[in-house]
Amino acid sequence: RSRGLGDVYKRQSAGGGLVEPIAGPSLKMEIRVALLKLPAYPDFSASGAWRLLDRQGRVLRQGTAAQSPDPAPYLAQEAEVWLEAGPYDHLSSAGRRYEGRFRILRSNNGLRVINHLPLENYVSSVVGGEMPPSWNREALRAQAVAARSYALAHMARPADDQWHLGDTTRWQNYEGLSSVTATTRDATSSTDGLILSYQGGIVESLYAATQQIVEEAHGNLGASMSQTGAQELAKQGLRYNEILGRYYQGASLARLQAGAG
Repeated sequence: RSRGLGDVYKRQSAGGGLVEPIAGPSLKMEIRVALLKLPAYPDFSASGAWRLLDRQGRVLRQGTAAQSPDPAPYLAQEAEVWLEAGPYDHLSSAGRRYEGRFRILRSNNGLRVINHLPLENYVSSVVGGEMPPSWNREALRAQAVAARSYALAHMARPADDQWHLGDTTRWQNYEGLSSVTATTRDATSSTDGLILSYQGGIVESLYAATQQIVEEAHGNLGASMSQTGAQELAKQGLRYNEILGRYYQGASLARLQAGAG
């Protein structure tokens, strides 16, 4: 059984919707996202107080929103540094705002910035990056489950030793705080911890904008969701679990639980 996967899940109900697992406590997980959209040598800032730390957690420098963190002098000696903001502040780079922390590594072609943040915050951003936040709530909820399941699959099989997946559409479109709205937060929190499962494993839940793209891009890869199709089904009154049941036939809804083996 995949690590962290809860024991309570069922297959499709008679109506075609995936049965929702029993509610349980939220499982806090951190995801590592490589910010591949950034330039090779990005700038950095914070909305409030910030700290630069070495890998042992020792403070190298600290400052305020009026000052710009510059990791370059420290990366001349260190292989990596960490940039953190206060608990109610955010970090920015190249005009993009992010929650969580930055791990900044030296690379052959400049700097590699890895955003460490809570999984649910990441999912909320991806929902808005992949679907218009004004779409039907049930379509957004279906997208949240698909995005979380896809992320978990890559947390189990990371793309790199240092990060789980990237921020481009090669993986999922992650835009940081710019794609987060009240509706994407709601879609995420109302499906907190839910993923797609098949025979106890995590489904790498593929999806694409239209059914035509689904068939062209994913036709030989198994189940995949049409996002515009999900919106149309939601407008017809289907709930998120019924939408998922249409596209991921044979799968189940599972809830991430602490201590599951």
